[in-house]
Amino acid sequence: MFQIFSVKKTVNFLRHAMPISIMSMVLVIASFVSLGVQGINWGLDFTGGTVVEMEFSAPVDLNVLRATMTSDEAEGAVVQNFGSSRDVLVRLPVRSELKSDAQVEAVLTAAQSIDAGVVQKRVEFVGPQVGKELAEQGGLAVIVALICILIYVSFRFEWRLAAGSVAALAHDVIVTLGVFSVLQLEFDLTVLAGLLTVVGYSLNDTIVVYDRIRENFLKMRKGTPEEIVNTSITQTMSRTVITTGTTLITVIALFLKGGTMIHGFATALLLGIFVGTYSSIYVASYLAIKLGINREHMLPVEIEKEGADQPSMMP
Repeated sequence: MFQIFSVKKTVNFLRHAMPISIMSMVLVIASFVSLGVQGINWGLDFTGGTVVEMEFSAPVDLNVLRATMTSDEAEGAVVQNFGSSRDVLVRLPVRSELKSDAQVEAVLTAAQSIDAGVVQKRVEFVGPQVGKELAEQGGLAVIVALICILIYVSFRFEWRLAAGSVAALAHDVIVTLGVFSVLQLEFDLTVLAGLLTVVGYSLNDTIVVYDRIRENFLKMRKGTPEEIVNTSITQTMSRTVITTGTTLITVIALFLKGGTMIHGFATALLLGIFVGTYSSIYVASYLAIKLGINREHMLPVEIEKEGADQPSMMP
């Protein structure tokens, strides 16, 4: 792994490891409390509902369209652009006292009051049972991803490093979910995709640090584990700063200009990048040190050859 620029002085990152680790534990506990008390604000992808796609003859102001949906049937509608500024997607929640046809009719009536030439392109209904299955399968996808990562990292690294990486990944997922729960941000399929992306991003960052830690444990004959980890983090910091910076530029652009459709996705990525970057240092690496990682654990296992303990017969 090459460095874009070199850092001559080793930075003592682990000096702040204890207070930041305590902060991380507080965030995880607070996330669990919020998830247990408030839960997650599931989007229509998971709760079920009706989706109406319409095409207007001219670009439409979404705020004006929302203001026209004052009827009881259209209450709770989520209005967003779908593709161009003339295409609009309206999501309607499931309401037991109303039929979906009445909800669709109310939306079309409101749209026609703005543009008589509006065309209904698509109407889809997702039942609550289907939404519940999506939620279960989404949660299962995250769990399976973490298990597969645990297996992969366990084969590639010593178990103390593997435990640190999986703890960091779980930390990132829990804290991101906690923020969505505390702020009651809508959680839909795009957010789930962002969450899985965060898992991959955080894992990549952690493995880069771990590769350098393993390499330095073998190269640096002297030095405590803390000193070797600090050196490794310092050597990879240039890569971390440049990779994280360029990623953030793209994600911030998506967050500000990407539109409502991917706003949740961009929000999950923004949270995940910040949390995942510091967890690679103050959760993954620090936990490995607390588990007692040292140079002997990095040495390859010596395989005793048959007959090696026998005295030589050569004169």
